[in-house]
Amino acid sequence: MADRVAVMPEVREILDEARTIIGDRAVREISMFGAVALMVDDSMAVTVFKSESLLVRVRDDEDAALLAEPDAERSHMGERSMGLSWLRVTLDPEHSRLQFWVQAALRRPGKSAA
Repeated sequence: MADRVAVMPEVREILDEARTIIGDRAVREISMFGAVALMVDDSMAVTVFKSESLLVRVRDDEDAALLAEPDAERSHMGERSMGLSWLRVTLDPEHSRLQFWVQAALRRPGKSAA
């Protein structure tokens, strides 16, 4: 598969699961923020970190509701908040909510739900 970044097996597993959720759409992987971002329609949708957590970019109008989810928090770069629509998500060992979060990212303008 083209456009794949070499990563640890546990990160690869999450990236491959996310690609399956995204479906047949063109997806690129790029190294970003010390992690691997999945780019859909040339825009970052989901980034997977070595800690098996995610950086998810969501619609502004869904930010407050999604931020209230128990596995989400506002994302920070250093001590500064990344602001509206950027969430850090902690995955459970089974990745049971990965589909929920990838679909949330795909609802952003220019994206379509898988």
